[in-house]
Amino acid sequence: MKKIFIGIDISNLTLDICIKKDGQLQYFTIHNQIKAIKAFFKKHTTEGNVIAMENTGRYNWNLYEVLASSNFQVYVIPPVHLKMSLGLSRGKNDKVDALRICSYIEKNQAESIIWKPSSIVVRQLKVLLTERQSRIKMKSQLIRQQYDYRLMKTLALDKDLLSLNKQLIKAIEIQILKIEADIEKSILGDQELKKQSELIKSVPGVGKVVSWTLIAKTEGFTTISDPRKLACYCGVAPFDYQSGTSIRGRSRVSMFADKNMKTLLHLAAMSAIRLNNELKMYYQRKVGEGKNKMSVLNAVRNKIIHRVFAVIKNQTIYKNDLVLS
Repeated sequence: MKKIFIGIDISNLTLDICIKKDGQLQYFTIHNQIKAIKAFFKKHTTEGNVIAMENTGRYNWNLYEVLASSNFQVYVIPPVHLKMSLGLSRGKNDKVDALRICSYIEKNQAESIIWKPSSIVVRQLKVLLTERQSRIKMKSQLIRQQYDYRLMKTLALDKDLLSLNKQLIKAIEIQILKIEADIEKSILGDQELKKQSELIKSVPGVGKVVSWTLIAKTEGFTTISDPRKLACYCGVAPFDYQSGTSIRGRSRVSMFADKNMKTLLHLAAMSAIRLNNELKMYYQRKVGEGKNKMSVLNAVRNKIIHRVFAVIKNQTIYKNDLVLS
């Protein structure tokens, strides 16, 4: 039986769908609503259908809910993978995007990972972390604005605006604390994630935010089970840059990475090298040998990832083997 490939371009209000069957293309546009999605797939329930969509965050949720109980092979494509696969392209519209997604999965199905629905707790965790990050950005922006108020003294507005600014920051800080409490409550309510959080936080430098984010990104270490893959995803894995005899550059990390996760790992590494543990000893030894500090710090990030996966795999807390005098 020949496979039917379905590419879906997702927007807030609509879904543009391209179906490729026996080399023939069909296009549909439906509302991005659960009722409309169910009605559409009720007419296209051929077992073995291959469905692909781009990861657009919360706009995918209605599709996820419908497809979670289906027999289709579903693939969620990272936007960067789709973009890099297109090569030279001109123009853009939703119909063309649906066709591109359909063509991508037809060519790359063997290398792609089948999507599996996340647990309720992991979905809650992802939403809450996104909301927390949004408020962190708001707070940072408001703090930066405080420096501009000094320029408004001649207008007699600086004190009033500063007061309003501080009130808003206080309100945001209260919301952040509430969100963090909800995150902790969600994790504590799931015995497996609770255990994982305790194990992760035993690694030097790793705090609650890093542990929450690692659990969310790996969906409880089910979607990413290899530390090298996570290191690559976070942009801390170095890659060679050479070609023949003319190009022999230094190994360096890729620009394609989860920047937020990389930042969190950087903070974890900075914390780790201030504590008494073998990561601090490693950092001091390599810097003493003349290695670049940022390069060594990146190695510490990588080591933290591998230690996190080690404690998860062995189900034992991290033991600091450094003997303190």
